Amino acid sequence: MRHVVERGCHRLLPARILAALLPLAVLQLLAVAPRAAADGVVVGGKPVQIEESPWIVALTSREQYGRERSGQFCAGVLISPRKVITVAHCLTREVLGAPLEKVRDLRVVAGRGNLRDGGGQEIKISKAWVNPDYDSWTNAGDVAVLTLERPATRGKPIELATGGRDDAYQAGGPAQVYGWGDTKGDGSYATSLHAAEVKVLADRRCRSAYPAGSLDGTYTTDSMLCAGVVEGGKDACQGDSGGPLVAKGRLIGLVSWGNGCGEPGNPGVYTRISGVLPEIAGRT
Repeated sequence: MRHVVERGCHRLLPARILAALLPLAVLQLLAVAPRAAADGVVVGGKPVQIEESPWIVALTSREQYGRERSGQFCAGVLISPRKVITVAHCLTREVLGAPLEKVRDLRVVAGRGNLRDGGGQEIKISKAWVNPDYDSWTNAGDVAVLTLERPATRGKPIELATGGRDDAYQAGGPAQVYGWGDTKGDGSYATSLHAAEVKVLADRRCRSAYPAGSLDGTYTTDSMLCAGVVEGGKDACQGDSGGPLVAKGRLIGLVSWGNGCGEPGNPGVYTRISGVLPEIAGRT
C-alpha cells in the first residue's frame, strides 16, 4: 500500500501493494499468499505492546477487509482525544473498494495491540478531511485528518515534531516505525502490533533513490522524509500506511510510499509532519 508504479500510459499496482489495496472478496479469489502467524513481525522488526505506543490506532472496515484482523487495512496516529491523522491514499476508492462516504463501518480502533482480541475501543468517524492537493502520481500531499465521534480514552496523543531546529529530524538519528502490516513483503500480515528500528536518512539519499520522473514517485524535501537502513532489511510494508514514524518520542512522519519492503537502496518514504502542519492545524 505504500507505492505506485507507472507503466506506459497506465498506473499499475505491483504485488508490493496489491494485496493491501484489494477488497476482501478479490483477495480471497487471488489467494496469492498465506496469512502471517499471530506473532509475525514487520520486516526486520519485533512485536511491541500497545501500552508502549498508545498513540497508534488501526483503521478498520470489516465489510471491506473481513473480520479476522478486525478489518484492519491502514493505521493512523492520535494527536488529540478526537483527532487522528493518517495518509490520504488510505481513504481513496482504490484502497477502500468504494467511495469513502459509502463505507458504512469505517472505524478507528484505539488501545488494541492484538487485532484478534476484543480489547480497546472502536470509534466511528464523524468527519474525514482528505487533502485535496494529494497527488497520487508523485505521492505529494499524502495526509488526512479524521474527527472521531467520541474521545479516544484508550489511547494517548503523541507530540508532533515541528520544523526548524527540531532535532528529531536529524539525518542519521534513530527512529521507530509501527504498524500491523505485511511482515515479509508477500502478503503475510501480522495480527499483533510491531515496530522496526530504522534511521532517518539524508534528503540527498532520498532524492537519489526517487528523483523527479521516477516510476515510483518523486521525493520532495519540504513534504517528505525517508528512513531505513543502508543494507536494507528494516522497513514498513503494505498495510502499515498511515502509521507513525517516531523519533525522540515525537511524531516525525506517516508511512506513505516506497519501492519494495526493506530493499537496499529503496528506503521507505514518509509524509513529513513539519511539512503538513498547516493542513493539520486547520482541522484540529
